[in-house]
Amino acid sequence: MKMNFLSILLLLFFNGNAQRNDTLSSIKTHNKLSYKQFIAPAALITSGFLLKDTPLNINLQKDIRNTTGTNFKSNVDDFLLFTPIAQIYGGNYLGFKSKTEFKNQTLNITISNVITYGIVFSMKRTFKEERPDLSDNGSFPSGHTALAFTNASLLFYEYKDSNVWYANSGFLFASATGILRIANNKHYTSDVLTGAGIGLGVGLAVSYWNPFQSMSFGKKKTHAILFPQIGNQYGIGLLIRN
Repeated sequence: MKMNFLSILLLLFFNGNAQRNDTLSSIKTHNKLSYKQFIAPAALITSGFLLKDTPLNINLQKDIRNTTGTNFKSNVDDFLLFTPIAQIYGGNYLGFKSKTEFKNQTLNITISNVITYGIVFSMKRTFKEERPDLSDNGSFPSGHTALAFTNASLLFYEYKDSNVWYANSGFLFASATGILRIANNKHYTSDVLTGAGIGLGVGLAVSYWNPFQSMSFGKKKTHAILFPQIGNQYGIGLLIRN
């Protein structure tokens, strides 16, 4: 079963990279949304739903927990999902040219995180699936993973034309977030796959839709940064600086 789990991860990783490479080549030419860009998100969401409530889902959970140790506990996943946001703002300082400027980056982060949070919260209330550790019934889908992949998608959009390695690096942190959620016994593999698909889809949609691109806060420059608050309770924080 351990080999089955590793095979699933490798297949998802290589398939996801192949889809992103195809997407990248088409985006550089047309720079607009196409159905091909949503193949990977749809595949992840579908995989999660198909795996949900199956013996394989339970067995994967046991194998991962046996691999990491049944007493494994880490709160790193509470912070990893924010890493792509830091990369979005910090990329220019590292010498990479972003696609948009600070205001538009902040708006995209705000809109996409709110949409993702809304979808995830609604699904949790609908399915009411109990977590593996029996702490509550908010297991499906994984909010941490969804937000991590949302932010990774935004990072990809911002830097895909200037440095593809930096642009894709957010997906490593997002994937690590999902794996840690399983290792912490907070989510099943199905929760993580569905969350990843939701986040990836929302991030891509908002990036190319680019809502409120021309929004202005007035003559005075105003910086606004939205950040998800995740812990015992879910929430959204907003930092505004004039």
